Amino acid sequence: MSAGRTTPVTDTMRAVVQDRYGSAEVLTVRQLPCPSITDKDLLVRVQAASVNYADLVFVTGEPYLARLAFGLSGPRAKVRGRDVAGEVVAVGAAVSGFRPGDRVYAEIDSGSFAEYAAVPADRAWRTPANVTPMQAATVPLAGVTAWQGLRDHGRLQPGQRVLVNGASGGVGTFAVQLAKALGAEVTGVCRDRNVDLVRSLGADDVIDYTREDFTRSGRQWDLIFDVAGRHRLTDCRRALTPRGTLVLCGGTGSRWFGPVGRLLRSKVWAPFVSQRVTGFLSAPGQQPLRELTELIEAGRMVLPVERTFPLDRAAEAVRLFAEEHPRSKIVIEVAPANS
Repeated sequence: MSAGRTTPVTDTMRAVVQDRYGSAEVLTVRQLPCPSITDKDLLVRVQAASVNYADLVFVTGEPYLARLAFGLSGPRAKVRGRDVAGEVVAVGAAVSGFRPGDRVYAEIDSGSFAEYAAVPADRAWRTPANVTPMQAATVPLAGVTAWQGLRDHGRLQPGQRVLVNGASGGVGTFAVQLAKALGAEVTGVCRDRNVDLVRSLGADDVIDYTREDFTRSGRQWDLIFDVAGRHRLTDCRRALTPRGTLVLCGGTGSRWFGPVGRLLRSKVWAPFVSQRVTGFLSAPGQQPLRELTELIEAGRMVLPVERTFPLDRAAEAVRLFAEEHPRSKIVIEVAPANS
């Protein structure tokens, strides 16, 4: 821990650790030293963390391209988890604007499936006053991805017709609500069992992909935000208006390259078509969190949670995410808010 403003914490913590790549069974709960923080960090007592596709990439080491960044034979960063919601217990010497006792949330590179996490202060923001830590933990990665996709890359304008492909997943549930909050007419695409959920989030129309292929419906949208990534780019373009925008941010892809191959193809296509075709990988950001917080506190967004698990069952949470593609979010409760 740095010499910044601190409050005493224990020397050790429980954490979900991974030594090798594989299925969710490679995750074990161990006792580790509490993380140290730099002058620009916050030490956060974690109350909740949610499971994301990025966690699954870390666990499996697939696509294999990711191992160039994470570690070839096993992950260099041993503690899993990216979304974090909790209470500040220590503040780095160079940090202003936060103090011990603040409730914050953020996306970090790794380490939120633990009782304590080091959080860069420039990625954190105060959690909305009207939600629980369990709900707050759903927001950072998925919410910021939806925000960047619609605002920064999609350049969404009020009155546009927007389609969200993958509307019932973590990013998709945020994208439907954000598009509505920004004044769009929203169509969500999901499977049959999730239609009611997507309607409840404010979608004007919902397409059940088990019954209808939106790319062959004859309808067109001004902006397609493709989280699912199951369709060819040519098919998606057919469902766009002549000057429409296709934003790619997901999909599984091959075991070697994952969604990166599709994103690269979109870059090659972009100069040769009248429509805007763009792909992106989300990046943690404080400003989107500020704006999401305002919407949540104003009651314009809900934060659905499908299942919760205690820290000791984090491997089960990751396995459920991998095998069942749950709707909304799976959250790990690390410590009760009043503990």
